Amino acid sequence: MMAVDAYSILWADLMVLKRRMARYLVTTLISPLLYLVAFGWGLGRGISVDGASYFEFVVPGIIALTAMNSSFNGAGTRLNVDRLFFKSFDECLMAPISPLSLLLGKAMIGVVRGLISSTAFMIVALLIAPAFSVEPLFLVSLLVTCLAFAFLGVLAALLAKSHEDMATFGSLILLPMTFLGGTFFSVSQVPAALKFALYALPLTHSSTCLRAAALGQPFPWESLFAIGSFWLVFFVGCNLVLKRASI
Repeated sequence: MMAVDAYSILWADLMVLKRRMARYLVTTLISPLLYLVAFGWGLGRGISVDGASYFEFVVPGIIALTAMNSSFNGAGTRLNVDRLFFKSFDECLMAPISPLSLLLGKAMIGVVRGLISSTAFMIVALLIAPAFSVEPLFLVSLLVTCLAFAFLGVLAALLAKSHEDMATFGSLILLPMTFLGGTFFSVSQVPAALKFALYALPLTHSSTCLRAAALGQPFPWESLFAIGSFWLVFFVGCNLVLKRASI
């Protein structure tokens, strides 16, 4: 029953995404392709990192970045608009469904968008990066990454008091992770004190897992566990805020 209720919440967002799929695919590929050209073909030409060319090194990081942005914005921005502009989220709170079903339904659209965006970029990567490969652990890591950031987006949207709050959250949280989360450089090369701080960022663990799985390196199970832990923290946070809003 919970799965049916969650899908009922998800269905409306899926219909919107279906009507705008072509436009969504075009817009969602612009940023990762620009990063690939600028860093992979531009700054990184002729550089090797951790036994791979910089181009092959940066592709999994860009996939992690794409999953983060698409999952967060896909869930968070949509919910923020529903809450503060359309006021339709209040109707969902009064519907005869459990708060958990409502939470899952709102978060899963972020997961779907994150997987679609990442898959579209992966297809491009498979065509231009010969050493890049998609293994089962890669897919598991990608799914857990999308789950974690989708629930982070829901949490931010539930806490936001205005549309500007979402933009502020992106500037203070997502933007630093974009450039410090191991996307464009190897965390192993930074000083120990800074490394500790960078591993406090969920995107660092996502980049580490996806890169190891894509390049055939020893898989960092502790990082996969860390991403799952972040997801659990965001999930619990969403539950607490949603229960407070339902009172």
